[in-house]
This record gives sequence, structure tokens and C-alpha cells, in this order.
Amino acid sequence: MMAWVAKLKQALVIFFATVLVGCASIPAGVAPSPNDPWESFNRSIFDFNEGLDAYVLKPVVSGYRFVLPEFVREGIYNFFSNYNDIYTALNNLLQGNPSYAFNDLMRVVVNTTFGLGGFIDMATPGGLEKHKEDWGQTFGVWGIPSGPYVVLPFFGPSSVRDAFGTTADLETDYLFKYIPNVGLRNSITGLRVINARNTYYEAGDLLDGAAIDKYSFMRDAYIQRRQYQIDEGRDGDESLVPPYENGYQ
Repeated sequence: MMAWVAKLKQALVIFFATVLVGCASIPAGVAPSPNDPWESFNRSIFDFNEGLDAYVLKPVVSGYRFVLPEFVREGIYNFFSNYNDIYTALNNLLQGNPSYAFNDLMRVVVNTTFGLGGFIDMATPGGLEKHKEDWGQTFGVWGIPSGPYVVLPFFGPSSVRDAFGTTADLETDYLFKYIPNVGLRNSITGLRVINARNTYYEAGDLLDGAAIDKYSFMRDAYIQRRQYQIDEGRDGDESLVPPYENGYQ
């Protein structure tokens, strides 16, 4: 336990050191983006998040993968994915896609009833397609502009609109906000974070080894992905979602 506390303290030191140093410099030869007027500050937060991932999240996830066999990790992923389908259904309904919302609710019913409370995904093989919607997408479908790109501490790539969407996601999330037992709530939140990081465990290594500006790549990919998701919500056409969208939870 003390080892993880030490790692967390180390990550916090990186964050405060980054803030004290000030905004990170933009690498030479990197063209500024009109969507990213706060790039220097965003790069500072990006560097903090990278440090947090390297010193805290990835070591914890490595232990998680060592201790738990793959089928258990998959069951945990399926459980949280099934839970998130409830909120996807709500957002699809708010976006004017009742057929998608009904599909999402049926996924919850099938997986909860026949999939051992959601630990086994029975809905996808049964033909009930997986969607992923959040408040940021709903705000976009309603016509609220994204605003400038912003990197959030802990949460990563976002925009002004999606930052408000993230707040709405958290405020309406029962497992995060409303479980009376604080210890249980914090434990579930920690497991969700580990589960989420586990879903792209090797992706960061691929980016680190590529001869690219990681910050610019992630920013541009995020902006493109979110625009596809907003257009899909407006048009009700799943074919608009790019092939790299993997239903990240």
C-alpha cells in the first residue's frame, strides 16, 4: 500500500513541478492548430498526465494483468461496459435516437439477465449492436460548439464542450457519485480506472516508439473522432464512425 502512495506522491510532484515551470514549449517545426489556442498550457497538462500514467497507472495495470487471468479481466470490462450502456441509452434518447436507446436497454437486460450480471457479453453475439454515447456527444448533437481543444488533468484530451460533458457524466454516474459507502465507491472507481487503462495497455507503447509528436497526434485523432461521433448522433448512421473506434470504456 505504501508503495502506491509513494508513486502517487511522485506523480503529484511531477504535476506541481510542471505547473511551477510554466507552459511547455511547442516543438520546433510543429505547425500551430487553430483548434488549439492554449497549446503551451495543454502540453504542460499532457506532460503531467504522461508522468501520472508512467509512474502510477501503468505499473498498477501491469500488476493487475499479472494477478488476474484474461477471462477475469474480460468479465470486469464487460460488467462496466454493460453498466455504461444504461447511460448510452439515456444519451441516445436525448439525441433523438429512440431505436438506438431501445437497443442499448435491451443489451442491459440481456447481459444482466443471461450474462451473470453483465460479466458475460451475450448481447453482441445475439445481434444487439454496441454503441457508446456520452453527454459531450449529446451537447454536440444539440448544436453546442466544441470550443477550443483542452487537455484535462487525469482525463486527457477534451474540448470546452466536452469538459462540461465530462462533468455531467460524473454528476449523473451512480457508481461514481451516489454509493453511500465511501470506501466501496472509491474502490469501484479505482477498479474502473484500472479497467479503462487496461483496454489500451499496449497502445501507448506503440505511440512512444513512433517518430511522431505524440501530443499533436493524440489531439488531431481526438478532434476527428469526436466529430465523427457527433455526426453519427445527428444522422443515426453508424457507418460514419471510423474503424478505430473501439467502444472504449
